[in-house]
Amino acid sequence: MDITNIAKKLGLSDNNLLIRKAAEIRRLCDVQFDSSIIGIGEICKAVMCLEIAASRLEVIFDRQAAIKLSGMSERAYSRSFNTLQNGVGVKIKLNIKELAIQFGCVRMISTVQKGLSTYKERFLSSLPVSRRANTDLTRPVFTAAAFYLCAKKQKLKVDNFRLIEVCGTSESEFSCVLTSMMDLCFDLFGVSKEKKDTKETKVDQGLLNALPLKRRYEDVFSSDDECLQHLLPKRKKKIEETKNKDCKSTVASFD
Repeated sequence: MDITNIAKKLGLSDNNLLIRKAAEIRRLCDVQFDSSIIGIGEICKAVMCLEIAASRLEVIFDRQAAIKLSGMSERAYSRSFNTLQNGVGVKIKLNIKELAIQFGCVRMISTVQKGLSTYKERFLSSLPVSRRANTDLTRPVFTAAAFYLCAKKQKLKVDNFRLIEVCGTSESEFSCVLTSMMDLCFDLFGVSKEKKDTKETKVDQGLLNALPLKRRYEDVFSSDDECLQHLLPKRKKKIEETKNKDCKSTVASFD
């Protein structure tokens, strides 16, 4: 099935410019990107090329109809679409103001701008001078991550799956950037939790038995057993430090 027939099924057959653009993207895809590695067939590829073309030409596109035609689930379609889009080198421009309007969070615009700017400054200053020039922090995933964290801090509901779809990234990349932002800018994005006084908290035996094994170990260690008391917290700290270090390295490698 060629692009013209697929465009007809999606109600786009009267837009010749869109069809030509989609055909051009499909040829580029065939040359530069092996779509079989993400498990999509020719029909799916044509549908996605039409959506990419519609996005670039600012033509209204019915994604739900496209997903139904592709025969894929919504999540699988979004993942494959983002991979295909990145594979052919199509860059998405994400504006904070437009994002705020789309998600109904206009009051957050200045907060997101401030948070994103601060994160970029702190992240670049944490890198060696030799690596700063090659680090691209203008990608949509950074804007989307800052937007999501600001919304979460202000207790506003934002669909993170839809946000990932809009910025054209993957769930793992989005999660990694979130971790990096929280690590460097907790004062801007973090939410501090109230700590209860342990002396005033009554311990229920049933709840105690339901706690993770680690917590129960901490409870049964006597005060004289100092070495055992500090073993688990140190191990947890080491794991967290390793995770943050790996994530920071991944974010710095984004081109």
